[in-house]
Amino acid sequence: MKNGIVINLYKDWIDTVKEIFRGSGHPFPEGVSDREADLAYFMQTAQSAEEAESQLEQNKERLDSLQQIILENFQSVILPDIRSKTSYSGDDFVFKWVYNKGEHIVEQLSSYRIPL
Repeated sequence: MKNGIVINLYKDWIDTVKEIFRGSGHPFPEGVSDREADLAYFMQTAQSAEEAESQLEQNKERLDSLQQIILENFQSVILPDIRSKTSYSGDDFVFKWVYNKGEHIVEQLSSYRIPL
């Protein structure tokens, strides 16, 4: 745990994609890679494999960037906000990407939510 923080937004997104496919009755085969799942998701709406690849890369970059912003601003912005908006006083933090009426990043131990 880096500085008491667990975060992997891209993996959370991929896990959600896999759950969506499983729930739709079209689960991925055992051992499918994250990249294959990601590409299959974007192939649902893309006009071409190249467009799906581009969407995949843009999405990964976006989630990686959000993660980096959280880590860089944790001590100065996010931690004080968590403390002021929740009663959580612990030193461990678990951030997850979730989709629930829109995209959010939720810190699971405090229930702090960042809408995207």
